[in-house]
Amino acid sequence: MLFEQISKDILEAMKAKDAVRRDTLRNVKKYFLEAKTAPGANDELSDDAALKILQKLAKQGRESAEIYTAQGRPDLAEEEMAQVNVIEQYLPKQLTPEELEARLRAIIAEVGATSAQDMGKVMGVATKQLAGIADGRAISACVRQLLA
Repeated sequence: MLFEQISKDILEAMKAKDAVRRDTLRNVKKYFLEAKTAPGANDELSDDAALKILQKLAKQGRESAEIYTAQGRPDLAEEEMAQVNVIEQYLPKQLTPEELEARLRAIIAEVGATSAQDMGKVMGVATKQLAGIADGRAISACVRQLLA
């Protein structure tokens, strides 16, 4: 399970004196513990739920880095991206743009979409099938392009 893996990796980061990795993983573990103790969680955290938390944290980190860069703070942007890189090691490999396009072409054929009006049908199937391996914005942009 991811929860145990993160806990073990925190110890390894401490031994290696890797402050960025240690602090990032401690933050991740904090979110995991909050999810485990949430009402109705029965003190359990599935790997699916853990992956969703990791994806959310990575996305927030990338967005923060963009904001810092726009504000002329490359030092803070670099810090955020270092944390995102640590989190991404626990996420499934993301699809390349070519792989994403191929998968979406198959989904479009499966759904029978022919125009931009069918985007909702395609997006419904695509977001379920590609959850965790492709960003929602990338999926949307590619579907829009393919149906145009």
